[in-house]
Amino acid sequence: MGIRKNNGLRRNGATALRLVAVAALYYAGARVGLLQELVRDQVTPLWPPTGIALACLLVLGPMAWPGIALGAVAVNAPIGPSPLAVLMIVAGNTLAPFCSYLLLRRVGFRPAVDRLRDALVLVFLGALAGMLISATVGTAALLLSGALAAGDSWTAWSVWWTGDAMGVLVVTPVLLVLRRARLPRGVGPYRLLEATALLLGTAAVALVAMRAEVSLLFLVFPFLIWAALRFQLAGAAPCSLIVTLLAIASTAEDTGPFSHHSFPAQMVILQAFNGSTALTALLLSAIIAERNATRRQIERVCAQLADVVFRLTPDEPRPPGGDHSPDRR
Repeated sequence: MGIRKNNGLRRNGATALRLVAVAALYYAGARVGLLQELVRDQVTPLWPPTGIALACLLVLGPMAWPGIALGAVAVNAPIGPSPLAVLMIVAGNTLAPFCSYLLLRRVGFRPAVDRLRDALVLVFLGALAGMLISATVGTAALLLSGALAAGDSWTAWSVWWTGDAMGVLVVTPVLLVLRRARLPRGVGPYRLLEATALLLGTAAVALVAMRAEVSLLFLVFPFLIWAALRFQLAGAAPCSLIVTLLAIASTAEDTGPFSHHSFPAQMVILQAFNGSTALTALLLSAIIAERNATRRQIERVCAQLADVVFRLTPDEPRPPGGDHSPDRR
């Protein structure tokens, strides 16, 4: 009985630590996201906690939701307009990634994102569909509390929805990659040099494109294609995150190709660009990974078939002209 009790205490302690870790990650991601708040110091074009929450659910399962709720309370309680609004926002921020998790689980999503269908369901079910909940509930909370004017509701909702969706599209893949990351073994120096050049080149080209007065945003796409072709999700996800962060920083500073536009126009251009980069990275890396898996499967089947043929082939071929075995009469 004592051993069972100790085991139960250890399991409960481990669960509590996981929930605290989830809440801490959620809170840290929120503090980063709030650095670029655009509507009422609370709505941002990239909300990392949604990506963190969905990744935690995919890794830990449904038991992660109390940690997500705890982190949402810690973030929204100091900045919420009223206790009721805070409660509604926390409920929406918890329910949205949980519903996305259920949708992804329902369709057989694989966290490796190594199939085209995995990338598609992450985009349309995990990001676009699931985050409708948090945007709608959060905007309604601000309206009911009087913290948001009715005329600004559409702008707030659209920024909230796209910000939460971008959190899933950009942050969740990076966390899923980090979860499976291992120290490289048997990797040549040229491969490591290529990966380093890819990351640095993506950052440099994106920085130039975001600071130039003329539109040079298209320059980042060859680097995203390079990342997907050579490294699949492990390369495409970090490059997409780098480009997105630099684009948001440029918009917040009103510099580069995102400047000289009204706020709604800036949001449309920014989120269209961010969505395009995320889709390019996710879909192309999934297609390449699926193609590589198919090629490896064909190679295994060919090897097995060759082995079977080798086993069925006699050591010495029979001479032509019939059977010349000795007479056994």
